[in-house]
Amino acid sequence: MRYAIIGAGLAGLVAAVEIRRADPDAHIDVLEAEDRIGGKLFTVPFESGPTDMGAEAFLARRQDAVEYVASLGLGDELVHPSGLRSLVYSGGTVHDLPAGGVMGIPATSAPVAHLVSTDTAARIDAEGDQDSIPWQVGGDMSVGRLVRERYGDEVADRVVSALLGGVYSCQADDLGIRATIPQLAVALDELAEAGEKVTLSGAVARCEAARPTPAPGAVPAPVFATFRGGYAQFYEALAEASGADIHLDAFVSGITRGVGGFTITGGGEGTYDRVLLATPAPTTAMLLRQLVPAAAEALKAVKLASSAVVGMKFDSAEGLPENSGILVAADEPEVQAKAFTLSSKKWPHLGERGGALVRASFGRFGDDAIVRADEDALVDWALDDLETLTGFDGRAAGLAEIYVQRWFGGLPRYDETHLATVDTVRTALTDAPGIDVTGAWTGGVGVPAVIADARAAATRLLG
Repeated sequence: MRYAIIGAGLAGLVAAVEIRRADPDAHIDVLEAEDRIGGKLFTVPFESGPTDMGAEAFLARRQDAVEYVASLGLGDELVHPSGLRSLVYSGGTVHDLPAGGVMGIPATSAPVAHLVSTDTAARIDAEGDQDSIPWQVGGDMSVGRLVRERYGDEVADRVVSALLGGVYSCQADDLGIRATIPQLAVALDELAEAGEKVTLSGAVARCEAARPTPAPGAVPAPVFATFRGGYAQFYEALAEASGADIHLDAFVSGITRGVGGFTITGGGEGTYDRVLLATPAPTTAMLLRQLVPAAAEALKAVKLASSAVVGMKFDSAEGLPENSGILVAADEPEVQAKAFTLSSKKWPHLGERGGALVRASFGRFGDDAIVRADEDALVDWALDDLETLTGFDGRAAGLAEIYVQRWFGGLPRYDETHLATVDTVRTALTDAPGIDVTGAWTGGVGVPAVIADARAAATRLLG
């Protein structure tokens, strides 16, 4: 059996490994338009050691992802954060990031009282007295719209958008509840199905009550994990385990189906029995235009968010706060960055290198101008904002290494229509045997979600 996988990012490589494990004799070609594998996982060889400029961690609570990493022989390479708290910059100063709630959405005013006005705090606590939310079971709604209507703008801008912006490169208003905070959508469903009043505070409280209570004296399991040598350890291990022929600089411009199978224009050799598209939504739409027009048309609804990361290695860490990172409220117009990861504070294995390693993140959906700014401007903004937020003078500390990575269209916008779009595409593909899709736009953001979706897609393709 001959397989073609378009895209050598995480999804494409995981799918290739799954196919190899199920069909050891398979011929697998992975066709990648760029000059490297890994996609949005990207480890840069700083002099001080490998440094991630794409994703820098994954949810270790997803046991399926941890087990998958172990299956590649990398279990001992996983490391965990220091446990230092994160901060949020709002109102011209830094504050502790609110604890509890769901992605910054609280059940009461207590967790966010230090970030909002007394009027907003009172509004949060009185939210249960408002009319029931017109929630449709199984449906979706904008996170920002719901939070603004029930709690006000301060919560949406200073807490929720700050948290979601770091994950999705979008404001809360651009994201769907079910698409990005599924546990909250389920809680809203349950309230509606039970005939109870549907409120935001009630749904958040329901989510909190569903969390397991740790045993007395138990040490909490780490929430996040990463690779000691950077994500390159992961994507290189995947490439090796796949046994695939990986073709770089192979830009695929078209796919046709004939009597002998699928023929690929711009890459590949001969015909293929099965094809998997592990590509961003716009590329997938282009490649499906002739084969599955209905899927291609539906994919036009998926918009992309761009971002940029500025990685900085300093000779000295003196003056850098003992925190893992700082998020920036969306209503802070004088600050260009949306977040800082104090990597050498967050990750002990990076701190052991000496000095300080900091990542500055820029860009939200609809704001590509900042991502397109020249490299010197991005670095200056990163240094200036870091000093504004923390008092740490990076120039005086000795800026030893810099790397600027731009991710144009790096993440899909998971708005309130996104899941319906994915369902439409999957339904259309049922009429096109032998071809399937995977990637962050189909399975959701985050390494565990991409792994799970790629494995499922490979299983379907294997038949």
